[in-house]
Amino acid sequence: MAQALKRARGALLWERVWPPLATLATVVGLFLAVSWIGLWGILPPLGRAIGLGLFALVALAALVPLLRLRPPTEGDALRRLDRVSGIAHRPATAVTDTLAGAPTDPVALALWEAHRQRMAEAARALKAGWPSPRLALRDPMALRVLVLLVVAVTFFAASGERTQRIATAFDWRGVIAPANFRVDAWVTPPAYTGRAPVLLPGLRPGEPTPASGPAFAVPAGSTLIVRASGGVSVDITRTGGLEPVAVETKLDSKSPAQTPAAQNAASQNSGAQEQHFSVAGDGEAHLRGAGRDLTWRFTAIPDRAPTIALAKDPEPQARGSLLLAYKMEDDYGVVEAHARFTRKDADPKERPLYDAPDVKLILPQARTRNGAAQTIKDLSEHPWAGTEVEMTLTARDEANNEGRSEPFEFTLPQRIFVKPMARALIEQRRVLALNADAKPLVLTALDALTIAPERFEPDTRIYLGLRSLYYDLTNARTDDGLRDVAARLWAMAVAIEDGNVSDAEQALRQAQEALRQALERGASEEELKKLMDQLRAALNQFMQALAEEARKNPQQLARPLDRNARVLTPQDLKNMLDRMEQMARSGNRDAARRMLDELQQMLENLQTARPGQQQQMDGDDDMTAQLNELQDMIRKQQQLRDRTFREGQDQRRERQRGQRGQQGNQQMGSLQQDQKALRDRLQKLLDAMKQRGMNPDMGQQPGDDGDQQQGQGQGENGELGDADGAMGDAQGQLGDGDAEGAVGSQGRALDAMRKGAQNLAQQMQQQGQSGPGPNGQPGRGQQRAQQNTDPLGRPLRGRDYGDDTTVKVPGEIDVQRARKILEELRKRFGENYRPQLELDYIERLLKDF
Repeated sequence: MAQALKRARGALLWERVWPPLATLATVVGLFLAVSWIGLWGILPPLGRAIGLGLFALVALAALVPLLRLRPPTEGDALRRLDRVSGIAHRPATAVTDTLAGAPTDPVALALWEAHRQRMAEAARALKAGWPSPRLALRDPMALRVLVLLVVAVTFFAASGERTQRIATAFDWRGVIAPANFRVDAWVTPPAYTGRAPVLLPGLRPGEPTPASGPAFAVPAGSTLIVRASGGVSVDITRTGGLEPVAVETKLDSKSPAQTPAAQNAASQNSGAQEQHFSVAGDGEAHLRGAGRDLTWRFTAIPDRAPTIALAKDPEPQARGSLLLAYKMEDDYGVVEAHARFTRKDADPKERPLYDAPDVKLILPQARTRNGAAQTIKDLSEHPWAGTEVEMTLTARDEANNEGRSEPFEFTLPQRIFVKPMARALIEQRRVLALNADAKPLVLTALDALTIAPERFEPDTRIYLGLRSLYYDLTNARTDDGLRDVAARLWAMAVAIEDGNVSDAEQALRQAQEALRQALERGASEEELKKLMDQLRAALNQFMQALAEEARKNPQQLARPLDRNARVLTPQDLKNMLDRMEQMARSGNRDAARRMLDELQQMLENLQTARPGQQQQMDGDDDMTAQLNELQDMIRKQQQLRDRTFREGQDQRRERQRGQRGQQGNQQMGSLQQDQKALRDRLQKLLDAMKQRGMNPDMGQQPGDDGDQQQGQGQGENGELGDADGAMGDAQGQLGDGDAEGAVGSQGRALDAMRKGAQNLAQQMQQQGQSGPGPNGQPGRGQQRAQQNTDPLGRPLRGRDYGDDTTVKVPGEIDVQRARKILEELRKRFGENYRPQLELDYIERLLKDF
């Protein structure tokens, strides 16, 4: 009975407490929903105070029933037990009943005890039942469920601003505007634009509220800053492309970046409120504070991608370097540019060891808005040299917008190797670098190059180096090992061709690059002087290495000189370096950098002007083109021979299995067509050489003394004629399906073409030494001797390097005037009393100096 009474009293208490609690919870839930939905941020401070007061009154009204609550009594609990149990004769109440008076009748007492006993037995089935607050009677529309649903939705919608939005309801500052306050706003463009901040209309006591004017045009990515001081509170709502920005508060320099809510709280604690917004696109900002409303509209000026294009076609230099001339433009300035390459004839089945070359382009100046420049890059060492590529120039600005040029297709320049051994090593290096799976072919070639050790005597270093490369390549199991072998193949080929010149040349290029980077980053005068001394030393070592190599190999072959080539004396180079150093020290570093590029271009063409060589005759460009054409045919013939060799291996395997499908016949037909195309190119080259009066049999002019001597032991048509015949044999054998025989014929064609290329190079050298041209005209060297111009076609003053009279070059007076201007700017920059806007402008002027 006691347990039943306890449960009944608890159920009664819950039925009396829950209805007012549900009303109070509904009011609180409605307040949270209103807060999280952002209503307080829209209302002015007075509206917030009124709204919060209404919620407080409703909450107090919901608390009144709780204050008047009466706890249930024992009688209430007994009556609930009788009512809920449904047992007749009220057993719960009957158990607690007593007889009126003091009866003495034994019969009456016996009846009363029997009655109580029966009620006690019935009380065992008493139950309190579940509480029944009957909220449906108070809320028949079930609005409490709607409020609960709205609270759940706004909880997730408010995200990380829940606490801030609730706290906004209690921010009543501004109900009474302070006597002295101000609200300032401005837009700060990105630093790389170089634009000044844009001041926006603000709020002042006693001044009318500014009217909403036209939209402010600002660069995309600008920052809107709103600062309120004097105890005034402002609320900002945004639309469109405005987003809040997390900034670092100045109250604690060690604190990390804070959210806008935390930043505003910190600013309020310091007496000022500051908010930052990023203007990513068109939008509006609405400010409410001090009982006023103000709206700013913005139009975001997009940052266009840079444009870059070639100013002229890429020009190969004497020793395989590539000259790129280009122009670029951007609204705020280009900060980085590259030239990217892709191979045209790449076979997807090949596995190259090297990625495409990536050339970083020189900018006309830091953050170039509109200008032209040129870059000389030595790509002769890259395995892609000599292959057909597609080049695209890219330019990037400070906002990471990237612009691309139209693709340009051309053949990457390559260095011409004249010595047969060096040429053979470079060819095998290219085969290995472009396809790591061609390792067996390269091993066979290296083994064949050392088949006759006695041919390397008395100097056996080349033979030992080749054998070392052979065994290193045999043991190479990874791509890194294969790349190491490819690098050693290049180093050995260059050493065979140039001797000690290659090391000096590499040191010279490193010194030039170090000085260029120092000029670009604005290095100190001490560093520039040190780098200039290093450049002078590297240039002297390079010139000495050239002279030493020419003394050892007076008859060394080289490509013909450019049409504008001339002999430069050491004094010419010294004057140029002195002038460059003077420009750099006087602050005219852009001019010094341009002169460094000019020096590099001159040295690229000077590298082939070895002592002992004479100027070439007119028409050398055609001979050079024919030599390049012949070398390209040699490369294509080698690739065709490799394909034929693989097809022969497939034939042997299929014959062993007794199979020969239609696909193999189609492959042989394709090889035959490629061989026919190469033969046609060779025949066209022979016809062109005959039209120029050259003897394709020996690669020399008719009537040369060497015709009779070199013609002995050759075929009827000389080396190139033998190559033509061997190609015809290979074409016929491919048509008959004889791949093994075609490989032998193609090998004979390769040998004959290599000998023909060597004879053609010899003729180009001998023609340069013959003096007058074929029509009695002066040779190129004689023509250049009659001109008083430098390699770039500019007039000279005497033998020394002079200035172009058609180009305005700063003189000493101009240099002194520039120095005085720089000193005055630095002086004004140190005067702190000047306006901040002027100091910022002077800082931008001095940035590049």
